[in-house]
Amino acid sequence: MRNTVSRAATILRTASIALILVVVGCEEPDADWTHWAADPQSSRYTPLRQIDATNFEQLEEVWRWRSPDRRLRAKLLAKKLIRSGRLIVDDFAGTPLEVAGVLYGITSLSQVYALDATTGQLIWLHDTKSWGPEPWQSRHPKHRGLAYWDNGEPAEPPRIFAATLSAHLVALDAATGEPIEGFGNSGRVDLMASLRAHQRLNRGSDYFHASPPAIYKDVVIVGGTVSDAVAGTRGTPGDVRAYDARTGTLRWTFHTVPKRNDPAWQSWQGESALYTGAANAWASMSVDTELGFVYAATSTPTNDFYGGHRQGDNEYAETLVCLDARTGERVWHQQLIRHGVWDYDIAAAPNLVDIEVDGRPVRAVAQATKQSMVFVFDRETGEPVWPIEDRPVPASSVPGERTAETQRFPSKPLPFDRQGTRAEDLIDFTPELRAQAQAVFDQFDTGPVFMPPSLVGTLFLPGSNGGANWHGMGYDPGTQTLFVPSITLPTAMGLDHADRSKTDVRFVPRFLEPPLLYGMEAGVGISIFKPPWSRITAIDLKTGDFRWQVPNGDGPRDHELLRELDLPALGSGAPTCVIVTDTLLIAPDGSGPWLARNGEPLLRAYDKATGQVVGKIKIPGRVRGCPMSYSHDGAQYIVLPLLPAPDGMLVALALPEQLR
Repeated sequence: MRNTVSRAATILRTASIALILVVVGCEEPDADWTHWAADPQSSRYTPLRQIDATNFEQLEEVWRWRSPDRRLRAKLLAKKLIRSGRLIVDDFAGTPLEVAGVLYGITSLSQVYALDATTGQLIWLHDTKSWGPEPWQSRHPKHRGLAYWDNGEPAEPPRIFAATLSAHLVALDAATGEPIEGFGNSGRVDLMASLRAHQRLNRGSDYFHASPPAIYKDVVIVGGTVSDAVAGTRGTPGDVRAYDARTGTLRWTFHTVPKRNDPAWQSWQGESALYTGAANAWASMSVDTELGFVYAATSTPTNDFYGGHRQGDNEYAETLVCLDARTGERVWHQQLIRHGVWDYDIAAAPNLVDIEVDGRPVRAVAQATKQSMVFVFDRETGEPVWPIEDRPVPASSVPGERTAETQRFPSKPLPFDRQGTRAEDLIDFTPELRAQAQAVFDQFDTGPVFMPPSLVGTLFLPGSNGGANWHGMGYDPGTQTLFVPSITLPTAMGLDHADRSKTDVRFVPRFLEPPLLYGMEAGVGISIFKPPWSRITAIDLKTGDFRWQVPNGDGPRDHELLRELDLPALGSGAPTCVIVTDTLLIAPDGSGPWLARNGEPLLRAYDKATGQVVGKIKIPGRVRGCPMSYSHDGAQYIVLPLLPAPDGMLVALALPEQLR
């Protein structure tokens, strides 16, 4: 739907915030942010240099725009299109794009918007109606971004592509927000129509899209999320598919759970590939536009924590796959986890990097994982840049489960966050806190990384939220440095015998109390493991060695268990994204459900060479999505999707001297 400028102003006054920061300094030439992670290679890098260490703390707010989702929810309730309480709008994780002075973004309810990049005024808003016509199934909707397509032909105006929570691929005119009539059915394609479903799927819960499509020439490539929650042994595979950017016609499909004629079939014992689902490519994908390859990372197959019904390594699940973007043919693949039972989805976008190793140029791909590893491969051949070792890992004690005897460990780089649960890693701020941490620790089965879930209950670290997650990494091409944000967040869970009258799965997960220490205030805890609880690691990709590693955020030092102690920065404990510029590494505290006592939200600037904090500013909310940066009319902007209660926002900060 098209909105007038007056309507835009009304929505602007009642809006949510994306934080844009503009800076003082020399006039900056225009530079766009055209992809979710800056470019097709997912670098999160911009060559802009107007914002630097000398002026970072001079940033001021310029504008703010509030998400219209809460108004949409109220309208749906009034019309009884949803039941009261069924739709909770409490997430705002979308990162906008910027092209030629216009921001394009998507809200948690899959409303697509265009804003003036210098004022934040609404240009148009399109409701994709992801909440209908079927009843909405997801209580906590979210979305991370969309894609922009421009083939340079005046007869074909640029298009915005959104893969929505209702599993539709929507094509909109970038200038007007109107659906492209020649694309699919009135501007949309039903992404459920071509799934090889092995079960009944509900839109918005069993199957949805929350990540941006990838673009290669006239091909739009989508992954998607099929729920891997416990429902049964049967599931629907989360296949990768490509559609014609002009017509919406299906061009190709890559089967993430292999078919019988695929050599990977042999790794699914008992013909379990016939009925197993998930193995989703739900993370953002990356594209090498010169080679014509798309790189997709996949998730755990059905079900996350018990795989007794899918014996074998389960190839293509938890795998980095390189595909020919024109045909969908597999070029190469590297499975990073065998027979996963930890919910270690490969959630970060692959980083395509050009590096020099031992004097030899390598076109490489670096993949961060939840288990706190970075795997680096030649992106043309799939060969590891540094050797990968197979190491023995603990076996499962659960009846019917046969976990892999070995898992893969890169020799370089070293793990960027804590791995395994050991008593010597428990907090020791005071003898009393150490004893409390030990008491919590002793309730679980513990051990090295890849300790499988047990009937007693396992404490595993990294947990199923990472390590690294969908926020991904940043890359500085000038110094060939990879910047990896991570968290130290364990998962406590066990397995129970299933009610066989409700499911044919033998065991179902039992999520246990998180391993936190609490004071008198319920719900506010601190980790039993030593900090930092979130960190940023700089890795030299010429050598595979760390350049530096620092905590990101001060952490909950005012918590009642800690406030009397003289502690260094603890790390916020929340996941975050980074921006890499020509002059700085920029990172917010992040936003997450644990370690609630983190003080005022801050945005920090780091020296890229040393990790030293060279500037920090207060921001009006926690950053839920990933930041982005661009310049327009001589000024550099940084945009942050924020999550202040009860709404999400985009907020703009700037040095007014640079604004025209």
